[in-house]
Amino acid sequence: MGHLLGNGVRFGIAHDVMAAGEGIETVVSLRMAIPTMPMVAALSANHLAALLLPATLRRLYVARDRDAAGDAVMDALTDRAQASGIESIGLLPRLGDFNEDLQQFGFDDLRAALRMQLVPEDVAWFMTSAKEDEVSG
Repeated sequence: MGHLLGNGVRFGIAHDVMAAGEGIETVVSLRMAIPTMPMVAALSANHLAALLLPATLRRLYVARDRDAAGDAVMDALTDRAQASGIESIGLLPRLGDFNEDLQQFGFDDLRAALRMQLVPEDVAWFMTSAKEDEVSG
């Protein structure tokens, strides 16, 4: 996986806002809850800390795990993002990671927890689209 350093599995094309997470399961769980937000799964904590950030990015959501590695990744990625003029916001799961949250608490609870952690304009942009209203209604 050394050749992947700085890269990851991308879901959507990031412009000014995106989310990044350590594992594919975490990011797929987030993607279920926020399907229109661009995301990247870095595939390991070290890869997440070294993620290459798009030049157009202005806000980065870091879907960190609730452990010591998640703390270290959040600090490292926040420092790198801020040095590039990018706002960094941590997304914290209730359990170990967002996949565990989805499995334990369900889709609606995961969406509600994420809604509270997003910037209001991003809630409006990524969580209230007509497409999602059709899915949830």
